[in-house]
Amino acid sequence: MTNGPLIVQSDKTLLLEVDHDQADACRRAIAPFAELERAPEHVHTYRLTPLGLWNARAAGHDAEQVVDVLLQYSRYPVPHALLVDVADIMSRYGRLQLVQDPVHGLVLHALDAAVLAEVTRSKRTAGLLGARLDDTDVVVHPSERGHLKQVLLKLGWPAEDLAGYVDGEAHAISLDEAGWQLRPYQKQAVEGFWHGGSGVVVLPCGAGKTLVGAGAMAKSSTTTLILVTNTVSARQWRDELIKRTSLTEDEIGEYSGARKEIRPVTIATYQVLTTKRKGVYSHLELLDARDWGLVVYDEVHLLPAPIFRMTADLQARRRLGLTATLVREDGREDEVFSLIGPKRFDAPWKDIEAQGYIAPADCVEVRLTLPDRDRMLYATAEPEDKYRLAATAPGKNHVVEKLVAKHAGDQILVIGQYLDQLDELADHLQADLITGQTRVGERQRLFDAFRTGEIHKLVVSKVANFSIDLPEASVAIQVSGSFGSRQEEAQRLGRIMRPKGDGRTAHFYTVVARDTVDQEFAAHRQRFLAEQGYAYTIVDAEDLDPAAEAGQV
Repeated sequence: MTNGPLIVQSDKTLLLEVDHDQADACRRAIAPFAELERAPEHVHTYRLTPLGLWNARAAGHDAEQVVDVLLQYSRYPVPHALLVDVADIMSRYGRLQLVQDPVHGLVLHALDAAVLAEVTRSKRTAGLLGARLDDTDVVVHPSERGHLKQVLLKLGWPAEDLAGYVDGEAHAISLDEAGWQLRPYQKQAVEGFWHGGSGVVVLPCGAGKTLVGAGAMAKSSTTTLILVTNTVSARQWRDELIKRTSLTEDEIGEYSGARKEIRPVTIATYQVLTTKRKGVYSHLELLDARDWGLVVYDEVHLLPAPIFRMTADLQARRRLGLTATLVREDGREDEVFSLIGPKRFDAPWKDIEAQGYIAPADCVEVRLTLPDRDRMLYATAEPEDKYRLAATAPGKNHVVEKLVAKHAGDQILVIGQYLDQLDELADHLQADLITGQTRVGERQRLFDAFRTGEIHKLVVSKVANFSIDLPEASVAIQVSGSFGSRQEEAQRLGRIMRPKGDGRTAHFYTVVARDTVDQEFAAHRQRFLAEQGYAYTIVDAEDLDPAAEAGQV
C-alpha cells in the first residue's frame, strides 16, 4: 500500500485527492482514458468508460499502460476485477477492421471470427453488410462505411478503419513560415492526425488550432472543405490562411449566408449547410461540388445532427476535427468518435500554459445573495422559469460594475445568455453590445476596435463563445449561460487565454446567485476546467473591493 493520491473503486470510479503533492502528475496520467464527473473542493471523481478507454487505445495507449498508471497512483490495492475489465474493454477496439480488398473493395475483416458472427447476426447491421466471403470477412457497401462504424460502436465492437482514403483533387498548399513556425505540440498534433488518417485534435483555446488545420492542409496538399461555426470565424480562417500559407485570396472561397463561392479551399458555415428549404438540405450539394481531399471541422464538438449524417457519407475523405473539448452535452461523443475519428492528439491546458503558449488564468466564482423579494419570486416560480430568474438577478449588474471598476484599463468581456440582461448591462457600463442580431460588418468593426484598444469593454452574447480571436482580452465576466454547459465554460475562458504581451494573468469571473439552480449549473459547468487543473476561488459579492489590487479577491 502506498500513499498515492488516487482511490480506484470497483464501480470504475476514480477518486483523486486534489491537495496531494502528486495530484497534478496523476491528473495528467489519467487524462487520456478517464473522464471527470464531479469536481468539488477536495476530491475529484473520475470514471472509466468504454469510449474513454477506446479513445486511449486508438491514440496508441494499451491496457498495460492504463493498468500501470492505476497501480502507480492508487492508495489502496486496485480491485482485480476492474483491471480485468479494463483489459477486456480495450481489447475490443480493433478486433474488427475495415480494410480495402483488391478484389471485393471495402471489407469488414475480423481478427476474431466469433465477433464477426455476433455482429452479422445483429438486426442493427442488416442492410449495411454484403456477401459473406469467409469466416473472417464480409463485404461492406462503401456508402455504409460511416453508418456501420456507428452501429459497431453501439454494439460494443468499435472497428478500426484501415480502409484508407481517396487522394482527392491535388492542390499545392505550403506553410509560409517566414518569421514563425509551428510550435512543437502543433507539429505533434499534425503528425498524430496524419498518421491516424482521420480523427480529432484537442487543444486549449488560444493554442493555435487554426495553425494545426493549416499544417494538415499543407501535408495533404489537396482541395479542402473547412466547416466553421459562423461567418466571422470563416473570415478569421481566411485571413489566417492567407497570412500563414501559400494560399491567395482567389484560392479561398466563403460559402455562407452572404456568399456562395466554391474554390479549391472553401470555408462553409454549419448554419448554411443545415438550412432546410421545403424539407431539403439544399446546400449539401457543396459536398459533391469538388473532389475534396480533406474536410476540416472547426469546433467539432458543436457538430449539428444533419452534419453527422453528412459526415457518414464522407468516410472516404480524410477528416480533421478541431476542438478545445470533446464534451457534448447531448452525449453524442460516440458519433464524433465513429464518424470523424478517435482522438489523435490531446494537450492538457496546464501543459501548454507551462510552456508559455497560453496565459495563466485565475478563476473566481462570485456568489450573490438574493434580496428577500427576489428569493420569494424565485421560490414560487415554475421550474422552467427558475434558471432565467436566478441568472438575470438584478443584483448581478452591481457586481459586474464592481468587477469592471476593479480591472479599469484592462480589456474586458462581459458575457451572457439573455439579451434583455445584456442590453441592460451594456447601458449600465456604457459599453458596446454584440449579439446574434448584430450585422457581421458591425461585429467585425467592434472586434477590431477591441483588438486595437480603441474600446476597452464589450458586452457579448453566446455568438462570442466560439472561434473569435481577441488576443488582448484579459478579463471575462460571465453573468449567465447555457444552463450547465461544460463546453461553453471552456470556450468562454478560452476568449482570454491568448498569451499577453506582458505575461500577466487572465481573470475569469462567474457571477452566480446563491442557493439557486444558477449555483448548481455553475458547479456542473466547471467540471471540464477542473479536469484541466483550474481551481475556482469562491468569494462573496459583498467582499468585492474595487480598490483592491486586480485579481486579489
